[in-house]
Amino acid sequence: MLIEWGRKLSRADGDEWPAAAWSFLCFFALLAAYYVLRPLRDEMGIQLGPDALKELFSAVFVSMVVLVPIFGWLTKRFERRQLLPWLYTFFAANLVGFNGVLLVEGHQSPWVARTFFVWVSVFNLFAISVFWSFMADLFSTKQAQRLYGFIAAGGTAGALCGPVLTASLVKPLGPNGLALVSAGLLMLCVGAIWRLRHWHATHPRLDIEDSAQQAENDEAAFQGSLFSGVIDVVRSPYLLGICGFLFAYALLSSLLYFQQAELVPKQFQNSADRTQLLAGVDLLVNVVTLLIQLGAFAPLIRLLGTRALLVAMPMASVLGFTALALWPTIGVLVVLGVVRRAGEYAISKPARETLFNVLPPVQKYRAKNVIDTLVHRTGDTSSIWLLSGLRSLGVQSQALLWLAVPICVAWLLIAWLLGGKAAAMQDQRHLHP
Repeated sequence: MLIEWGRKLSRADGDEWPAAAWSFLCFFALLAAYYVLRPLRDEMGIQLGPDALKELFSAVFVSMVVLVPIFGWLTKRFERRQLLPWLYTFFAANLVGFNGVLLVEGHQSPWVARTFFVWVSVFNLFAISVFWSFMADLFSTKQAQRLYGFIAAGGTAGALCGPVLTASLVKPLGPNGLALVSAGLLMLCVGAIWRLRHWHATHPRLDIEDSAQQAENDEAAFQGSLFSGVIDVVRSPYLLGICGFLFAYALLSSLLYFQQAELVPKQFQNSADRTQLLAGVDLLVNVVTLLIQLGAFAPLIRLLGTRALLVAMPMASVLGFTALALWPTIGVLVVLGVVRRAGEYAISKPARETLFNVLPPVQKYRAKNVIDTLVHRTGDTSSIWLLSGLRSLGVQSQALLWLAVPICVAWLLIAWLLGGKAAAMQDQRHLHP
């Protein structure tokens, strides 16, 4: 009965159901493992204080610059379905190691907090980003159109489960126990990948054309992507506009991170209480995101168009940062954080992804790869350093919050212009296909 219901829900045909079910479980376990760790990471960032954020974000950026070429080399040398079990097992072993370190040193140790913060950020970058590439190796385009919604729902369920586990278990188990919980979830993910590898061995892809196109897309994304993609971005006002959109979002997100590091310790002195708060915020963000994804995004983009969805979060941010500047309290901070993060996941990011659809295929993959990695992480790091510099000059938190309002207005203007330009380029493509 349950299997039959799952088949209908996943829209799986024939022998696809085992692959759909194992993919659902794999993505569930992966995102649950990450969201168990995320509140711990943010709590350790709060312990270190606002002044340490620039060092943490810089360390994440440097780690990315060093590891991305190594990871690219590994993906070229080994097939993703061969690489993933060992990658996730390696991360799980790291978490077992963190369990021992946390038992000995405690999570209050500055060097442990710094290492854990950077490690979780790197884990997020590599472990989650490669999952969908693995799915692309398993399924054809037609299969993906039917199955990806069901598989994505597994990730959403995991993103909801992870914060619940953290909030429930942080006091009885402590941070070291939660590291083992996350490691166990990663090993569940590894088990699902082995089952998917077995399924793929008996159900090879027959869509030669789709496989060739995927290979071409991967080649465009990796081969010469850095230099060629940077040139593409610099020469295109449209792509520079997308970079400006991302930088404004990163700058405002960094400012909220500073506010969180200042306000949360004033309200909650106990580390476990702070971790429970952050897990609760993650849970609320994921619930709101899911509701918007299921019930609002598709009708909104059909009714209002891409431009309206691009400007939605900048408009909300104008109101939110004004409110936070007037009433710098934990309640206003939480509401603004939930609205911005849920809006980014469910509205801004899907709408922003459509901006690349109007580009030529090769440029789309090269430029998108550069923007999603180099530009995005550079925006995070540079914005942290900029805000740290202003704080070191004596600019107070409330003044920074008021400074955020015109940045929100500039962000809104960029979003409006990008939406208009994308529509014009789409019309041009229809006139001259």
